[in-house]
Amino acid sequence: MFSSKANAIFEESINNYHVLDEVDQPFNNTYESGSIEHLLYRKNWIDTVQWHYEDIIRDPNIEPVAALKLKRQIDASNQDRTDLVEYIDSYFLDKYNEVEILESAGINTESPAWAIDRLSILALKIYHMQEEVNRKDATEEHIQTCAKKLEILLEQKKDLSAAIDELLEDISKGKKFMKVYKQMKMYNDDELNPVLRGQKE
Repeated sequence: MFSSKANAIFEESINNYHVLDEVDQPFNNTYESGSIEHLLYRKNWIDTVQWHYEDIIRDPNIEPVAALKLKRQIDASNQDRTDLVEYIDSYFLDKYNEVEILESAGINTESPAWAIDRLSILALKIYHMQEEVNRKDATEEHIQTCAKKLEILLEQKKDLSAAIDELLEDISKGKKFMKVYKQMKMYNDDELNPVLRGQKE
């Protein structure tokens, strides 16, 4: 099943990141460029780095200049994340390009890649919630609370994985079809963001 492959790659990416546990560490993707494995690993690495960016920027003692720099890194990371989702959807569009769509076929509420995006974030939530459960300096109450949350996250992973596999199977059989909308983000565009546009005038 596709979700098993994705979950294994996400876990690999998260574990590799936490060897050094630094946001500015070198990125090393050993999967073949252009392969779905390469895209999945890259996607989760972006999510993992951004997870830690979000931790750092919430430091109440962060210097304003450092916070501004980090905010711009988060913006760039968000754009990379969106681009990777679109690359993954392009992979599926190409893969199922010749499938004959049934007359009764419907469209899903989200594309496969956006569901995979949620699965990647879920892998990070599970990793860090497990860290909380394993903490030696935490109270028993904290550990029990986090253990209950971890159970829910693991159930979510199971359900979401099954839903992704079912969606891909339905697409492969023509029972559902893909229709992908580009995100059309406006705030990074010099012509669409009035503040950026004003600086050019």
